Parts: sequence; C-alpha cells; structure tokens
Amino acid sequence: MSGNTSFLSVNNIEVIYDHVILVLKGVSLEVPEEGIVALLGANGAGKTTTLKSISNLLASERGVVSKGAINYQGARIDALTPNVLVKRGVIQVMEGRHCFEHLTVEENLLTGAYTRSGDRKRVVDDLELVYNYFPRLKDRFKSLAGYISGGEQQMVAIGRALMARPKLMLLDEPSMGLAPQLVEEIFEIVKRLNEDEKVTFLLAEQNTNMALRYSRYGYILENGRVVMDGDAQTLLGNEDIKEFYLGASGGDQHNFRDMKQYRRRKRWLS
Repeated sequence: MSGNTSFLSVNNIEVIYDHVILVLKGVSLEVPEEGIVALLGANGAGKTTTLKSISNLLASERGVVSKGAINYQGARIDALTPNVLVKRGVIQVMEGRHCFEHLTVEENLLTGAYTRSGDRKRVVDDLELVYNYFPRLKDRFKSLAGYISGGEQQMVAIGRALMARPKLMLLDEPSMGLAPQLVEEIFEIVKRLNEDEKVTFLLAEQNTNMALRYSRYGYILENGRVVMDGDAQTLLGNEDIKEFYLGASGGDQHNFRDMKQYRRRKRWLS
C-alpha cells in the first residue's frame, strides 16, 4: 500500500484458537494515519479475528497471535493489554452494538470516558461533540439503551468509542441489521469523524459496495488470508471482483478459487 506513512501495520500474523484451530494464515495489512481502510469478506473470512488481534481481545476467546507482529505508531503492540491500548487511542466497536441495555443513552456514552480521570471539563465537551454528530442521541439521552432502535444503538456504540478520544477506531460490521438509509447515515458520520476529528478507521464489512464507497483502500479476506488488496475505486471497478465477489452478475457469490478456475477455462476456450 502506497501513500502516507503506515500508522498501523499488521505483519504476516497467524491466529490460533484453542491451540489447534488456525484462523488467520499470514495476514498483512497497513492503515495510514487519518485513512479509512476497509477489511472485506464473507462471514467467517477472519475479519473480526483480525480486529480482535489488533485490539488484543483474543484471550477471552482462547485465541492467540502465534506468529507475526502488530505495530502501531511505530511500536509493537501485540503484547499490550486492551486497557493500555485504549489509553493509547486504539478503540474497537464490536459487532452487534453491545450497549448496556439497563443504562441510559448518556450513561452508556459516559462509560467510554472511564479511562479519563480528572478530565471532567473535557469529558463534558466531548459529550456535546458526540451529540453534535448524533443529534438523535441528544433527543434520547434519558432513554434506556435497551429500548432504542438498532440504528440508535449503533450510534451509541460509536459515540461511546468517540468518548475515549480514539486515534484509531476499529469498526466491526457497522451496517449489520440496519436499514439502507441508516447505513448511509452511519457511514456519512464515519466520513465526518475522519475528516473533522482526524480519526483513523479500519472497518470490517460484508457490505462491500458501501465500505468501498467510503474507504480509500481495501483488503479482501477469504478463509483467513488476504486474497486481494488495492485502492478502493480500483477494487470497485475490478470486473472479476464484481462478478465473483460483489455479486454484480446477479448470481451467488463465489470464492477466488472459483475465479482462478474460471479464468483458466476462459483461456482454454478462447
């Protein structure tokens, strides 16, 4: 990947669960500072595992980075605790939104600032910043998070991460289960946070078209490996990806092994 100096660098990592299950098989990727990079792939491709490797949340699921290295701002981070990573600005927004349903919207947002002791004035200012990006949440600030819509819960999850003053936000399937109009709204907010607050994003998505529209670069994962990467617009225009991965032909999605067999067949028949 060319362009700005790498802000996050994942170098040939392997991840094993339960000492025997190899999930990631030599994954490498780079995220430039203030960039938006998409990590694409079908369910089970390894996207969530990649994000949890970066935020060091694998241990709770009996997972471990068995090979390779992860560097952030020029320093290796794969041995750091999640709490230390949060303090350094690496924040993950988990798949499925994960709000505290028994807390109000505002109480949920304030939990994102738990590491910021003695910083009350800036916490209040940041809460207003979140409400500026998510005006719906200001209207619902006293509502219990368990009783708001799925789109509003996703806004709470991103807003809570924003309260931790992130430098790098790892977004896992932000569009999952949301109506198309809400998906567009969420991605527009991601774009604004990137441009106005200079937050760097690595986002894992199955909604490939939407992710590539808002990203500058993309990596495609399949069966725990990166099978293709490139500039977002180049990937969107790639005929093989449109036919075999994005489903533009109207049929079922295929994998890259199918693609290679198909291309060999075309050469043989031509």
